[in-house]
Amino acid sequence: MPTFIALETDIVRRLQNGGTDANGQKPERARSDGLGTPCRHCLKNVPAGDDMLILAHRPFDTLHAYAETGPIFLCADACERKDPSDVIPEILEAPDYLVKGYSADERIVYGTGEVVATDAIPKKASEVFRDPNVAFAHVRSARNNCYLARIERD
Repeated sequence: MPTFIALETDIVRRLQNGGTDANGQKPERARSDGLGTPCRHCLKNVPAGDDMLILAHRPFDTLHAYAETGPIFLCADACERKDPSDVIPEILEAPDYLVKGYSADERIVYGTGEVVATDAIPKKASEVFRDPNVAFAHVRSARNNCYLARIERD
């Protein structure tokens, strides 16, 4: 089974402690309404009434044309990182998502991207990983392309 991976704690703590985002800006602070505010670290929605961070994130190690940058949310206060798991994270509550494979050099592997029903994400990820050129995959919003989680082979 494919494994869902949350953002690493060292990255998140740096941002929660005032570090700058992928655009070199400090994260914005806002109050969560509890709906559609998925923290990419605990993989839960930021609870209603809690502060959250809004920032630009680039889930790649290198800069290049395929290194997509986009907005994400994080809990403003320290939260516990969700352990890697083959269970679909609770933040994936929309009816469908984009699953897309990337090579070891972090380039999109063309032909792997597809919008699938949420409950079909593990099956789609398994299909993507049949391609030997795919090193990892992303789950992204089907409507806004926002990064939600990384998927790795088990």
